[in-house]
Order: sequence, then C-alpha cells, then structure tokens
Amino acid sequence: MSVPADKPEVVQLPAEPPAAAPVSNRRAAQQRVREARDRLTSTSGTRPAFDQELLRQYAQTRISASYVVMLLVVATGLLFGIWMPPISAAAWTCGILCVHAAIMRNCFLFLAEPSSPGATRRWRTRFVLLDLLYGLCWMAILVHPALDAVSDTVMMFLMLLVVAVSSMLAANLPIAALAATVPVTITIALDFALSGTFDKYVLAALSLAAEGYFALLAYRLHSTTLATLEARAEKDALIGELEQAKAISDEARYRAEAANVAKSRFLAQMSHELRTPLNAILGFSEVMKSEIFGAHAVPVYKEYSADIHNSGVHLLNLINEILDLSRIEAGRYELNEEAVALVNVVADCHHLLKLRASSRGISIHEVFEQDMPKIWGDERAIRQIVLNLLSNAIKFTPQGGEIWLKVGWTASGGQYLSVKDTGSGIPEDEIPIVLASFGQGSNSIKSAEQGAGLGLPIAKSLVDMHGGTFTLKSKLRIGTEVIVTFPPERVMSALAPMAEDSIADEAPPLQPETPSTGVTDQRWRVRQKPIMSAGTGL
Repeated sequence: MSVPADKPEVVQLPAEPPAAAPVSNRRAAQQRVREARDRLTSTSGTRPAFDQELLRQYAQTRISASYVVMLLVVATGLLFGIWMPPISAAAWTCGILCVHAAIMRNCFLFLAEPSSPGATRRWRTRFVLLDLLYGLCWMAILVHPALDAVSDTVMMFLMLLVVAVSSMLAANLPIAALAATVPVTITIALDFALSGTFDKYVLAALSLAAEGYFALLAYRLHSTTLATLEARAEKDALIGELEQAKAISDEARYRAEAANVAKSRFLAQMSHELRTPLNAILGFSEVMKSEIFGAHAVPVYKEYSADIHNSGVHLLNLINEILDLSRIEAGRYELNEEAVALVNVVADCHHLLKLRASSRGISIHEVFEQDMPKIWGDERAIRQIVLNLLSNAIKFTPQGGEIWLKVGWTASGGQYLSVKDTGSGIPEDEIPIVLASFGQGSNSIKSAEQGAGLGLPIAKSLVDMHGGTFTLKSKLRIGTEVIVTFPPERVMSALAPMAEDSIADEAPPLQPETPSTGVTDQRWRVRQKPIMSAGTGL
C-alpha cells in the first residue's frame, strides 16, 4: 500500500461563499449609482422619493396640529388685547389666521395631487414662503409699540413657545422651520440688545441660543425621519429582491417537477419497449449458450453467447432498478404488505449470494436472534433491501474478507438487520453522495465492478416507506456497516388460540349439521406495545 504524500497547507477561506461576493459588489455598485443619480435630481440632496415623502409628512403634521396653532394665535391675540387696541389685536389675529388657513389649504391640495419631481420642487418653495409669511406675522406683533410695557419674561416666554411649536411642526422641512422662527428670534434679540442693559444682553443671547437649540432639534428630527425612510426603502428593496428570487426559485422548481414527471412518464412508457427485446436477447442467448440445438462449430461462440446473456441480465437489472427508483420518486410504488419473517428473508438472500461470495474467498457469518416474530411489510421490498446491501458488501470486500449478517431486537422493541463488511470503507464526506441517486464514491469509481449507484438509494427509500431508519457507518480501510431498523409498530405477536365456544359465540355456523373438527384458529396481530426480548439489542 502506497503512503500518501504530505498534504499542502490548507488556506482558510473567508466565511462568505465565493458566489456571494459578486452579488454584494454588484448590489453596492447599484446603490452608489442610484444615490448619485438621486443627488443630482434632488433639491435637498436626498432621493426625490424621500423629498416627496418628507413633504407629505410635513403637510400631515401641519394639518394634525392646525387646532393647536389656532388656539395659540387666538390666545396670543386675547392676551395682547390687554396692552394694545383691541382692533389692532383682532386685525393681527385675523391676518395670521388667514395665513394659517392658506397653509392648511395648500397642505390639502398637495396631499391630493399626484407626485412628480417638478411638483415636489414647486410645493417645497411654496411651503417655505408660507412659513416665512407666518413668521413675519409673529414678528409684526412683537415689534408693535404698544407692547413696550409688556414684561421681558412674557415676551421671552412667547418667543420660546412660538419657536418650539414652529420647529416641531416644520421639522420635516428644516428650511421652512428656519423661515418661520428666525424672524421672531431676530426681532426679540434685537429688541433686547437695543435696550443697552446687561440683563437684556443676556436675554438676547439666550434667545439666539434657544433658536440654535430648536434648529438643531428640528435637524435631528429631520435626520431621524430620513434615516427611517432610507431603512424602509432598503427593506422594500430587499423584499423585492426576495420576491424576485422566490419567483425564480418557484419557476425553477416547477420546471424541475415537470422534468421529473416527464422522466417518470418516459421510463414508464419505455419499460415495455426495453424489456421486450431484452427478453428475446436473454432467451436466444441462453439457448445458444446451453447448445440446446447442437454444439457450436466454433467453441468461441459459446463464450460469446454467455457474454451476451450476462450483459443482458445486467442491463435488465439496471432497467429494473431505474424503474423502481422512478416509481418511488413519483410516489407510485405501493407496498404489498403481509407477515414476513425477517430472519428467513435474510437467510434466503445469503443463500442466493453465497456462491458469489465463496468464489471471492469471502466468509459470511450469520448472527440471528432466535424465535423472532414476523413483521408486517412487503417481502419483495425487504428482500431487495437485503440483496442490495449484501451485494454491495460482497462487491467492495477484498478477497479473504469477512461479512457479518445480524438480525435482532432494537431497544424500543423493533427489529433490525445489519450488514457489516471489512472492505475499503467510505470517506465521511462521501456518505451523502453514495446515498443520492446515481451517486458513486471514489472507491466505487476505482473498482472494477462499477454500478449505477442505485442500490443504496433504493434500499433507503424502501426502508423509509416502511417507517424505519437507514444508518450507514463507515471508516476508511476498516469497513462499512449498514443498519436497517423496523419500528415496533410493524412487529407482530401471536394471539392465543381461540376456543370453539368463543368461535360459536362470535359467529353462528352457516351449516349447523356439519360437525366441528376441533381445529383451533391461530391468528396474528400487529403489536401495539413493544416487547423486549433478551438477546442482541441495538
């Protein structure tokens, strides 16, 4: 046996699969191109769709807070009516309410109008101008000469209230918030600064600081809203990609299912056409091989006839395996269930393949549990399972090797069969391959007796149809063991013989004059509860 050379150092690859890198790079490039295009076509540096949504939220916020603004204006007019002429206070109140009504009307018109980049730019300018007019209205009353007698505290409180409300309402449009609050703040700050006292200087500085604070707060609210919109847009894009990928996957699955149905139909239709000429080939080749009608003139023809017959048998077995697998995959394989003695089936299969194993110098050992009850299953399917497993064991066991056949009880009360050999074994990473349809491991490919790779998949599918488990254990240069278990529900137990009186009580005889023979009735039932047996347990 040759010693394998030292393996080169394995380089740790990144966790991300290679195919995922181009996808992420392409998505990032598309994102950069889209952002650049949006910045070029937007007036605020964001996406046009975001500009539209921000304006929509601005309009909805102004509409929802319209009564609050009206209450603030009316309360201010009533308060200032104490120090200024009532007519002037009423005129200012009516004027600013008209400006507020114009803002509300434009908000409703904007929400009712379909969105477009040109309309968004136009509405944005209109809202900024209306907020500027709203701020100038507040500035007009704050510089009224009749309010010189109002205390600085009242004026400062009113300024902070107006700035706070306007900043919160116009936070989704920061320029409009500045347009509504800067005139009021500058008016109050200049009024305090022109007084010439230290206290008024402090109040002027506090006014400017309050304006900066609320402007920053409005900008942060705007940034938060914009980030929420971007996250929602990214989520929508991901959902769109997932839906597109799902549609592609569904279409591929439908095509695969259609191809599988077409394959099954083709195999079902071609089974008769393939088997009919094979039967003729097998029949005539067997006649020529056996020299029934006389000896061949050339002895080599007899060998050729035997080769033709063996090849036909191999081809027929291959066709049968493919048809069985196609029926199992299509769900058309029906189990013909009956009471089956698992030990007898395994012993019969051993007897069939004993000559083949002996010709290769392979010893087969039987380890059977005695007095095991029958199981409820398809005898033909169970026989095919055992033949496939035993054939594989013989095929991949070298000359002079050994095979163990075991049949016994499982720990849960079911029955199991095990086929263990001393062959070359299967690498752990190739076990899923050999269990797949037409899958072959490296040892099978190197072997002189190559097969179609259908034995193990068919056996596993038949075991699954019986509700059992199929376990394959293997180690390189040590051997392979396949364990098949049948659940306790399929194990049968014998009922006690029925007495003649019980039979007469259950069903009256059809012919009373016929004398009873006195033969008891032996019946079977499927065990409802597993019974444990002393002996081999799995």
